[in-house]
Formats: sequence, structure tokens, C-alpha cells
Amino acid sequence: MILRWEAPGPYAVAFSSRQGGVSEGRYASLNLGLLTGDDPERVGENRRLLCEEVGAKPERLALNRQVHGPIVRRAEAGDRGAHADGLWTDEPGVPLLAMTADCLPVAVVRLTGARSADSPGLAVLHVGWRGLLDGVIANGVEAVGGRLAAAIGPGIGPCCYEVGPEVASRFDADLLSGGKLDLWAAAERALRAAGVAEVERSDLCTSCHPDLFFSHRRDQGDTGRQGVIGLVT
Repeated sequence: MILRWEAPGPYAVAFSSRQGGVSEGRYASLNLGLLTGDDPERVGENRRLLCEEVGAKPERLALNRQVHGPIVRRAEAGDRGAHADGLWTDEPGVPLLAMTADCLPVAVVRLTGARSADSPGLAVLHVGWRGLLDGVIANGVEAVGGRLAAAIGPGIGPCCYEVGPEVASRFDADLLSGGKLDLWAAAERALRAAGVAEVERSDLCTSCHPDLFFSHRRDQGDTGRQGVIGLVT
């Protein structure tokens, strides 16, 4: 299952689920993460299948070594392994991938150009509570620039996301209920505060749907990765 975002402009953006790949066991079946116990060849095939879904060339896929930080870097085709949690591009044909397993996959697109009239711009972000507080969303928005729209994909929901007092104290009180954090609403708030007027949310909880999504918390860390892939077409 692929959740497509009909992003306004020359973009192909999709949020993946765990379905539709070749991995087996606890990684069944569309696991995108190499830093798991999965077979690397199967992960490579899963990434190829996801690229195929958005009409991208797998050898041009760009992705990060994610570290729960605020860094958003300009992508280069085929570049992988830099320590960062966001990628952006205005170059057609460079697919970007951000992976998650409870954190939020977020896509941001430029509706009108900040740098040149009507030019495209796209960012994909891995957003957990640390990166959110440290500014990964604001940095992604600044990198793309212009008038923007964004989509928040599946991630752990306020139904399941228990946090300790040291984390809770760093968020607005209305984002918490019974010791659980609404990361969806927190991300939307950050997007709007950064100037994004149009925000879409899937509001699908990764922990609640084991048939659809990998979940780091539910699966006690031994799980795969889904994510968001985007392309300027």
C-alpha cells in the first residue's frame, strides 16, 4: 500500500507502508532500512520498487544516515550516508527518501518560487521529538522557500505515544494528554509557525496498525522502516 500525496505542482510524493515488498519475517515486506537485521539485497529491491512507484531511477536515490537532528541538506543524485534528517532539491529527477518507524515522515513543496518565479522545490524530513524541538521543520521550510504546502505521513499517534516528564515539559501543554504527546499536532504547529499555509495530515498511527506499518515502540526496536519518497518531475 502506497499513500500518494497529490502535491500541487510538478512533484511525485508518496508515503510507503510495510506492504508490497520482498522482505520476510519481522521485516515483511517493504522494509526500506539497511540498518536492520534484514537482507541488504531485499532492502535494495524494496527501494527499487518504491522508486518505481514514483517514476524515479533507483541509482539516483538520495538518502541520509538519520540522527534525530535538525540538519537539512541539499541532495545530490545517488548521495547516501551523510548524517542529517532532511533533504531538499529543486532539481528534476533526483528522488529523495526519508525513513521512519514511528517518527513522522514530512514532505514540503514550493508552490511559488522564492529564488526564481514558479520554480519547483521539495524537501523530505524525518521528524521525531528531538529533531522537531531542534528545528528540523523550520530548516526544511527555509531550505525550500517561497509559498509552501506540506503533508505529514503516518507516525505514532497521540493514542500511543507515551513520553516522560523530561520530554513533556518541552512541549505546549495542550499537545499532551495523560502522559501522551500529539506529535502530529506538534509537527503541524511547527509547519504553520514556519509559514506553511497548507498542511495535510494522514493521522494514521504506526503503532496501532501492525498490518500496515513498522513501529519501533510496538516492535521493541526490532523492526523495519517505511518512509516518504519525493521527486521533482
